[in-house]
Amino acid sequence: MTLLPPRMLAAGPCRRAGPVPARRRAALTTLVGVNRLLVVVVHETDPPARLGEWLRAAGMELDERRPGTGDQLPQTLEDHDGMVVLGGPQSALDDEATSPELVGVRELLRQALAADFPTLAVCLGAQLLAQVGGGRVRPGIDGPEVGALLVAKRDAADRDPVFGPLPLTPDVMQFHHDEISELPTGATLLASSPMYANQAFRVGRHVYGLQFHIETTPEIVHEWAERDVVGVAASPHDRETICLLSDAAHPDIEEAWAPFAGRFADLVRARARQAA
Repeated sequence: MTLLPPRMLAAGPCRRAGPVPARRRAALTTLVGVNRLLVVVVHETDPPARLGEWLRAAGMELDERRPGTGDQLPQTLEDHDGMVVLGGPQSALDDEATSPELVGVRELLRQALAADFPTLAVCLGAQLLAQVGGGRVRPGIDGPEVGALLVAKRDAADRDPVFGPLPLTPDVMQFHHDEISELPTGATLLASSPMYANQAFRVGRHVYGLQFHIETTPEIVHEWAERDVVGVAASPHDRETICLLSDAAHPDIEEAWAPFAGRFADLVRARARQAA
């Protein structure tokens, strides 16, 4: 389970537009190039933060929904062009009684897989994606993976339109206790780490899962390090060092992953044009 702080640190209120009928939305997309992303903030402690900024800069309109605070998730994805699902302190192993807010998230991820709908699922989101797609999640056999670390691209990533231009070993932020022990059916592995192999994957052409975080700010990570006593204890570094390494890594994370967000936005636009 990814342990995160009990309050949101970096996201202001989001003004939401009402739903647009699918045919009219497709026409608007074609005419003015506006694409709408459903952003599922699974828990207030993991907002879209910098990822949201990068996606907006790439021309995406974000429709943020926070099921943990009473926001209703849409029943279908037809009024959106893509989806982002973020992380939280819940576990993909939680049942409905423990985390009822995850029921609707799982259903939207099932729909995304069935439709090959442009999706970026992060940390808990990636674990839920793996789970509903036929993969497996379990408590990490080597314990929590915490702090600013590197992942390594696999050979298949070089042929991927979104992952291909990334550096061979991009910087990422890790804060998870569970692991994706088996990828979903038909998934392509795109990145690994020495601790846990299944760090990034793609299903179909448009659905991506990231076990790690790219959206964080230094302030968010400082709070995570303060709250996640178990994770910090499992790290070779103390809390202060984890925070210092995080501060140093964030510019490198932005350098690698802000363009990645732009390429994901391009994928969303291309798919929306095809659908129109």
